This record gives sequence, C-alpha cells and structure tokens, in this order.
Amino acid sequence: MTEAAATTGTGVHPEPAILVRELRKDFGPVTALQGINLEIAPGELTVLLGLSGSGKSTLLRCLNGLNPITGGKATVLGQPVHGMTSGEMRKLRSRIGFIFQHFNLVGRLTCLENVLIGASGRITGPRYGILSYSRAQRREALAHLSRVGLEQHAFQRADSLSGGQQQRVAIARALMQKPELILADEPVASLDPENAANVMDLLFRICRENRITVLCTLHQVDLAMQWANRIVGLRNGEKVLDSSTDSLSRDDVLNVYRQLQPEAAADGNTA
Repeated sequence: MTEAAATTGTGVHPEPAILVRELRKDFGPVTALQGINLEIAPGELTVLLGLSGSGKSTLLRCLNGLNPITGGKATVLGQPVHGMTSGEMRKLRSRIGFIFQHFNLVGRLTCLENVLIGASGRITGPRYGILSYSRAQRREALAHLSRVGLEQHAFQRADSLSGGQQQRVAIARALMQKPELILADEPVASLDPENAANVMDLLFRICRENRITVLCTLHQVDLAMQWANRIVGLRNGEKVLDSSTDSLSRDDVLNVYRQLQPEAAADGNTA
C-alpha cells in the first residue's frame, strides 16, 4: 500500500479522490467503457495503460464531465459527477487540473499569461491581459514557472518554445489552479524520449511534493513503471489490470497490450 493510501492517524480511511462503480459509456451502438470499477486514494499517482481505443481518454473525460456517463456512478473529490448541473460541474472543474497531449496553450500569449489563465476561476469580470490579475497572482505564476525551470522565458511567446518547454508551461498553468486532482491525457505522447522522461519526472515529483492526486494516461510502459504508484490497464473498454508497480513485472504490464490472448487464439483456430 502506498503512503497516500494509508489510513490517517485516527484509523479512518480518507475519502477516495476518485471512486468509480460499474461505469459504462456508450457512443450510440458502440460501448467504449463497460463495468469499470476504480478507487484512487488522495495523493496517489496512477497511470492508465492500454492500446489506442481501449477507453483511457474516455474515462478521463467521464471523470471531468466532458463525456456524460451512460450507466454506473463516478464520484470525484467527493462530488457525484453523474447528474451534476452545469454550475456544479464548473465548480468541480476548478479543483481539477487537466494536462493535454498537445499542450493547449495560447501560442501568441506569453508563458506568464498562459500560466495566469489557470487562475481564471479566481477572478471576476472580463480579462484584459496580465493586469487583470493581482500582483500576488502574477508573483504566484512566476513562482510556478520557476518551479518548472522556465522563469527566464516568462515574457516569451509560448509558441516560440520547444514541445517539452510548452508542456512544462502547461504543468505550471495546471498548478496555478491549486488543483486537488490532475488528469493528464497522454502528456508526453508528442515528445521525444528524453523530453518525455523529463516532463514525467517533473510532473510526478511536483505532485508528490504537493500531495496532488494524479490520474495519467500513457503508452510508455517504462515511464509508467518508473513513476507511478499504481498501473491500471484497459483493454476494449474493460479493466484487465490493477496493481501497485511494486508487485508488477514489465511482462505483466505488456500483457495489457495483447489484444488476443493465447486461449482465444486457440479457440479461433478450432472454429
């Protein structure tokens, strides 16, 4: 059991950061997720692994309300996602940082302005550039850029940076939200191996230090085994693996990517 998953000093288990029971998601006649059960403790770093189309991204989008669930239940940070009003969903999303594969930065804005966007939920009225944010918020944004090693690029256009640097700006923007949970959808898929390792190191180290819960989709088995507390494998919309990395071998994890099991192949040969 991870430190994050341990009981509190009073002997009472903390409320799960994510609790999913028999979750189902259909897109018309196609079932993308079926019978998903998942419980993630506060502060836990969990990686979702699986082939493209296995349901990883769909599960993340169900958890932040972008994909309404078809059946079952999903509770995030103590709030039931199913049946939420739009106002309730906006309030919940302000507590969740989302990191995308393609960064989703505003390229013409400076790095500092992009990070400040993470504080949008804390200001009222229209935004007119940097001066729309308080001096304290501007200092906070600079501190986050410093933490990801990009303070010297604060006033540089985001689209002038390398891919790895842009993803670090995206991490700083997510931290600016003061999130309790970070959902990261293939955050290093578009990066070269060296930058991918650096970004995962940065993301998971910061989240460990801040005790932020992370649910991250990945394709890279070695990165998952190196940084995650736990790996959850999906295949064809169903959960086929759920274990701490301490008790997993690389071969165990690679089984997630085998779409056709030996038994199934044998059955197919006798048909």
